[in-house]
Amino acid sequence: MRNKTIRMAPDSEEGKKYLSRCVSVTEDVSSLDTLRDRTILGDSFAVLPHLPSESVDLVIADPPYNLDKQYGDTAFHRLAAEEYRTFTRRWLTEVLRILKPEGSLYVCADWKTGLYIGPLLAESALLRNRITWQREKGRGASANWKNSMEDIWFATKSDRYTFHLDAVRQRRRVLAPYRDNGVPKDWQDTPDGRFRDTCPSNFWDDITVPFWSMPENTDHPTQKPEKLLAKLILASSSPGDTVLDPFAGSGSTCVTARKLGRHFIGIERESAYCCLCEKRLADAQTDTRIQGYEDGVFWERNSRRTDCGKKTAK
Repeated sequence: MRNKTIRMAPDSEEGKKYLSRCVSVTEDVSSLDTLRDRTILGDSFAVLPHLPSESVDLVIADPPYNLDKQYGDTAFHRLAAEEYRTFTRRWLTEVLRILKPEGSLYVCADWKTGLYIGPLLAESALLRNRITWQREKGRGASANWKNSMEDIWFATKSDRYTFHLDAVRQRRRVLAPYRDNGVPKDWQDTPDGRFRDTCPSNFWDDITVPFWSMPENTDHPTQKPEKLLAKLILASSSPGDTVLDPFAGSGSTCVTARKLGRHFIGIERESAYCCLCEKRLADAQTDTRIQGYEDGVFWERNSRRTDCGKKTAK
């Protein structure tokens, strides 16, 4: 199987083509009409203050996890606890201003930054839940437990918010099927086996981190899977809504929003990642597949199909 990782230099011919599709924001914007479905090349701390208040329906933020990490040409250096709180409060204040009163906000975190994210969200929004997802891969540790989990904090601005339960049900394999008067009870027989569509919990063990053989994979160091983002977008937005990602990276939120019929605005400071985002957005015009999401449900990992809709061997 060939390596499908998407890479692109912004100074290459292809990179220049995709980079030219990005926009910049240096002045106050009264309406999002010219920014919807666009990638903004710029620093969120400079761009967000120019966006209009109460203008987006959903925010999905994946900020740096306060680790020493290289993002393209920019290095993020670990901050002291109070400095990281200040860093978080700055962008969080702006995205909550931009979020509509009925809007929702999801913030990605690891176990340590979650200690700051949760309380800061609770100060200025209604904290609804903390999702924990199994990253499946993780670096081993000789004197500690291997870190293979990440969190997503869920908050809303008010008690009026969107949540489409039926859009995010998970199809799980039934190991001990129960019948009521000979009729399957809460499960169905399919050519691939017996399955039950279950309500989603706040622990997700069906996520696969993008790797070299997946078409969505890029060389971004902290890329989130489209399947993970699809759950957030389907649950907390409706077709035609606008999703904002203030730390867009290689564009997974924007790409997934496009595939699911939502508008998007992505802000990214690294030109190389903006190129990757625009390349993936172009591909999503004709290929709307999301690995692990088929037939309107999220399939349990390895339960039916693998890459790009091909059936698993039986």
